[in-house]
Amino acid sequence: MGNALTHIDAEGTARMVDVGGKTDTRRIAVASGRIVMTDYALEAIRAGDAPKGDVLGTARIAGIMAAKKTGDLIPMCHPLTLDAVNLDFAFESDAVVVTATASLTGKTGVEMEALTATSVALLTIYDMAKALDKGMVIESIRLIEKIGGKSGHWKAVPDDS
Repeated sequence: MGNALTHIDAEGTARMVDVGGKTDTRRIAVASGRIVMTDYALEAIRAGDAPKGDVLGTARIAGIMAAKKTGDLIPMCHPLTLDAVNLDFAFESDAVVVTATASLTGKTGVEMEALTATSVALLTIYDMAKALDKGMVIESIRLIEKIGGKSGHWKAVPDDS
């Protein structure tokens, strides 16, 4: 791993990396996070009884829209033409887990798109269910896996906590 800062020029000015010379490759990124909440809020979401309506359906759409806007939100991210963005939800005893997968064939990775989709889906769950539980906690947002590009395949060590 080199010490060169890729997003800073020789004068110390922030810059977007030139990916023009890179080869298009298939790239996939998976990110996840969770939102911890009361049993009451969790059951309302599971039953589809939240005051604002379909929490997970709305969160899915919000996550997809956010992934598509990542280049507008994160200063050094390139605007990307995504092939697909998928969001999955799982219930734990005290939380909803969001997993986002973003993919494309292109010159730069989609890690930030997967992380942004996860983050905005979690924020949307909070917004949709805050009338049930204002103390919800969003946590453990992280990259789970990335495939493609110069650095190849990377997978996070499982979180045993």
